[in-house]
Parts: sequence; structure tokens; C-alpha cells
Amino acid sequence: MPRLQFIVASTRPGRVGPAVAAWAAEEARRHGSFDIETVDLAEIGLPFFDEPEHPSEAAYVHQHTKDWSATVSRGDAYVFVMPMYNGTFTAPLKNAIDFLYQEWQDKPVALLSYTAGPSGGVPAVEAIRPILTRIGFRATERSISVPGIAELTGPDGFRAPDGLAVELAGVLDEVAKLLADTDAAPAQV
Repeated sequence: MPRLQFIVASTRPGRVGPAVAAWAAEEARRHGSFDIETVDLAEIGLPFFDEPEHPSEAAYVHQHTKDWSATVSRGDAYVFVMPMYNGTFTAPLKNAIDFLYQEWQDKPVALLSYTAGPSGGVPAVEAIRPILTRIGFRATERSISVPGIAELTGPDGFRAPDGLAVELAGVLDEVAKLLADTDAAPAQV
């Protein structure tokens, strides 16, 4: 089965991203189309981009970049679990994306955003989509946005609102289809 990585994009203390990612990963296990891995950018601990060569060269000199490349290379598709900060996505997520290039090419990505306010992080999703296209990801058309995250998280984790599991299942179906389309494509000569 293809490996789907849930990448937690918040690194701050007190964050709720790991709880949201844990819920989504469990739902994806129930979906049954993927092997699941959760990757936490706070645990990865990348510095600001510091490679001397352009990422498209994959000529990495720093061990943290080699390790990040190996982690991302294990994934066949990704779900970015991302809060919205000041109307956009997080700097750690942009930095993690910028470290690599070849590893992301033609891979499906879905976006699960959340925020304390009513938007659910939709502006962050809209802001990151052009970047994903530019890099070579194949983003799902649909995304998942969760407003009012503070009321949905607590000591027991994330309590998904009604209908969110169905919405996530639809996005996971789209990821599976994008993966199948990749597998069915003729090999480049």
C-alpha cells in the first residue's frame, strides 16, 4: 500500500496540530487505502534553510537535510495538517517544503487546515496552493477546514465535528485516485 504521511505544520508549545493529525491518521487507517505515518515538524527541528546548493540538485551537505529527505522520500502522498497564523500558513511548513524539491515531485498532497476563528484556515490553504503547484505537487481539489479549533480540542484530544470524518474520507478518496493516476501513467523515457 502507498504510504500517506500526515505532516504536522505547527511547532509552537501548546499546539493542537498533533491531536488533529492523530484523529486524521486514525480515520485514514479506517479508510484502508494507505500505510500511515505521522511526521511532526517540531520533532524534525529543521533550522532555516541552510543548504549551499539549490534543492533541485539534491546535493545536500547537512545531515538534517539528508534525514528530512529520507523521511519525505518514504511518503507517496502527504496531508499537511496546518494552522493558520496571521492569515497564512506557518513558516516552519514553508521552510520544510523549501529544503527539498525532487522528493516532492508529482506527489499528491491534501490540506487540512484549522484555526480558532470562523475561517477554518481557508486563507492559509489559498495562500499555499500556488506554491504547491510551482514545486510540482498534485494537490487535491478539496481541502478540509476546521473552524473553532479551541472548542474542539482538550485533554482528550480532538473531537471532530459532525460530518468531518465523511469530508476527510472524500479527500482521502481523491488522494488515492491521484496515486492511482500516477501508477497508471506511462513511464517517461
